[in-house]
Amino acid sequence: MRIISICPSNTEVLAFIGAEHLLVGIDDYSDWPNHVTSLPRLGPDLSIRMDELEALKPDLVLASLSVPGMEKNVDELVRRKIPHLVLNPQSLSEIGHDMLAVGNACGIDAQPVHAEFLSIIGEIKNRSSLAKNRPSLYWEWWPKPVFTPGSVNWLTEISEITGARNVFDDVPSANFQTDWEDVLQRNPDYILLAWVGIMTSKVKPELVRKRPGWNSMNAYEEIHIMKEELYCRPSPRLIEGAIRLGKLIHPELFEDMELPKFILEKQA
Repeated sequence: MRIISICPSNTEVLAFIGAEHLLVGIDDYSDWPNHVTSLPRLGPDLSIRMDELEALKPDLVLASLSVPGMEKNVDELVRRKIPHLVLNPQSLSEIGHDMLAVGNACGIDAQPVHAEFLSIIGEIKNRSSLAKNRPSLYWEWWPKPVFTPGSVNWLTEISEITGARNVFDDVPSANFQTDWEDVLQRNPDYILLAWVGIMTSKVKPELVRKRPGWNSMNAYEEIHIMKEELYCRPSPRLIEGAIRLGKLIHPELFEDMELPKFILEKQA
């Protein structure tokens, strides 16, 4: 079977279910696991070169509406009558369901890794249930204008299962635009910078500290750069992000928690 993935999270789902060997092409941003990077590149996820994609004669193309703007790629796949599967997960359970759906489409049994995925989530919840406090977290996806996740998003769920809460969990949206004053009024305990598509070396906490009034916030000395690829892609790698977050906000509960086998095997 010949598969093409046109966004990083789908490439990672394929890897977790042991189907990455079926890949014949990927988008420009897919970079994990490392051995997929030698595959033909078909352009940025929002500007896939469809003629090149079609020339690879895929049996299945994996797209995702979790990437805003991906609709035009899906429309083109439909127009060209190229077999495809569109994912759109917003929660860990939906990511788990996608693993099973992709496995079924590929003829691969994804049940064992799905069960391990659920088991690790359960362990994270068990550890965080012992937390003596639940700090508030401000997640920043983009600095200007400010974009942040609302309640309908995996980062709100990850915040909860690690013993914290998204300070914008009252906004019924996957992501939305807010402003510096709104964040200031909510006064989070942590500021977590996961700027989409930006390397961590380019993220500048010192610029965040210069925002008007932010020096009075609880989180002024708790500004942290988070690896974008562990928090902004709806794939099973979010589990690694959750464990890292747990170690940051509740080290007494998570410091001895190791990455699960199904992640370590792909990193080797």
